[in-house]
Amino acid sequence: MIDVDLTLTVTDAKRRFELAASFKTDVPFAALYGPSGAGKSLTLQAIAGLIKPTSGHVRLDGRTLYDSAQDIDLPANQRRIGYLFQDYALFPHLSVRENVGFGLASWPRRLSAAQRLDVDALLEGFGLSALADSRPATLSGGQQQRVALARALACQPQVLLLDEPFASLNPMLRQTLRQDLAEIRKKWGIPALMITHDIDDVLALADVAFVYDHGRVVREVDVRNATSRELAARDVSGALPQQDSPEQAKVRGLLMG
Repeated sequence: MIDVDLTLTVTDAKRRFELAASFKTDVPFAALYGPSGAGKSLTLQAIAGLIKPTSGHVRLDGRTLYDSAQDIDLPANQRRIGYLFQDYALFPHLSVRENVGFGLASWPRRLSAAQRLDVDALLEGFGLSALADSRPATLSGGQQQRVALARALACQPQVLLLDEPFASLNPMLRQTLRQDLAEIRKKWGIPALMITHDIDDVLALADVAFVYDHGRVVREVDVRNATSRELAARDVSGALPQQDSPEQAKVRGLLMG
């Protein structure tokens, strides 16, 4: 179960943005869906401990990661969260093996013998053994994603956070990589929370989607049953793509209001 109730204010010289996001779920794969600038990435960063909220709480399987009322704020490296960045954030000067090892220690050369075996097992499991000594620049987009996923899973996290995992990929590759991600998540048995503004990501992967609008979670959509419940006032719009099944078309309508 992931339980999030956060407020956060971001300001600069040009704007002020207020996030007030609240949701909880225990499904295997949940999505935070909405347009760019709606607050999805801020939510993910706050869950991971990369930014500090103004108030609220983050709880994961009964473990409190952040609670302003109780003055609890675990450092990011103690939260047991795997984070897949939108651009994968691979280190260009490190090999595939060293990038994956970075999920276990600050520097790959400091890995224990047992940790090196764990890295080898991850490389094998992700089909990366033959590329272990390659640099990220020589890899395809799909290969880079697998390296980033292996690194995120190296620390045996309780949840996997995915920041627009297909946004930087060629559209022709996305469907295949969605299937790959679904299989990897199922194989590892780890819950995932993905942010996206692409309805096709939601339809392909999510069990539940929380719809964001102007810093608020305005609707919860059960993707598998094509039902929803309103959580707040909203203004979300978009165009319906073609060639959906009746169930998918209904989910699209629920996501867009």
